Amino acid sequence: MHNSEKKRIGRNITRAGMRILISAWLLPASFLFATPPRAEALTADEIIERMEANQTHSTAIIEGRLVISDRFGDRSSTYIAHSEGADRFLVEFTSRAEEGQRVLRRDDSLYLYYPDARETIRLQGAALRDNLLGSDISYEDMTGGRGLASDYRFTLIGEDEVDGYPSYKVELVARTTSVAYPRQVYWVDREEFVLRRAEQFARSGRLLKTVHVLETMRRDGYHFPSRMRVVDETRRSSGTEMIIESARLGVSLPRNIFSLDALTW
Repeated sequence: MHNSEKKRIGRNITRAGMRILISAWLLPASFLFATPPRAEALTADEIIERMEANQTHSTAIIEGRLVISDRFGDRSSTYIAHSEGADRFLVEFTSRAEEGQRVLRRDDSLYLYYPDARETIRLQGAALRDNLLGSDISYEDMTGGRGLASDYRFTLIGEDEVDGYPSYKVELVARTTSVAYPRQVYWVDREEFVLRRAEQFARSGRLLKTVHVLETMRRDGYHFPSRMRVVDETRRSSGTEMIIESARLGVSLPRNIFSLDALTW
């Protein structure tokens, strides 16, 4: 990251006083969906509860890549992510251009580390709306950790098919003004209780982002998305694909890996 960009982030942080679905991606454990038995006549709250119950694993190590598409073409960034439950994760980028850059979430806070400057920045306020590596994913998308019911009310508004998969269509309306997306619509697979698609809206009704699950994989009895496309509908973008290439579940993690001290090793 250029010094000018880091200075801009710093200015945003000083000017400002902060769930997503894709949480569903960069909280790597959020990709881990088990396959419960199908249930009939579920309420919207039960559908979301089942989805969330399937998307948190005790620990995980995920290796994958981001493919960012824009008018200049495609560029790829590889990463390795360690996670513990739904509240803690550490993402380290391993591709040459970003090697050593890290993103840490712990204690409801988000931190960035830049090895070239040996600098750690806590993101807050307006800085959270900046995009990760110029992708369609904002740092705000990486915050959260609480259950969706803390921030949203749910309404089952119908059923639909996504790529041939019968899905529940659930509307989420924010309880407070502190969330990134005042309204969302989720398409949740009726059989697998995994997210197949999401749309995220501003208070005005404008569509801000779409998320589309393109592929899934099975590991250790879990069924989870392995390739998703996120599109920021507010800018000229061809989207960002998030691809999981390997997943190790229930593994031992290095001691203190989510500490601020470990962030700078």
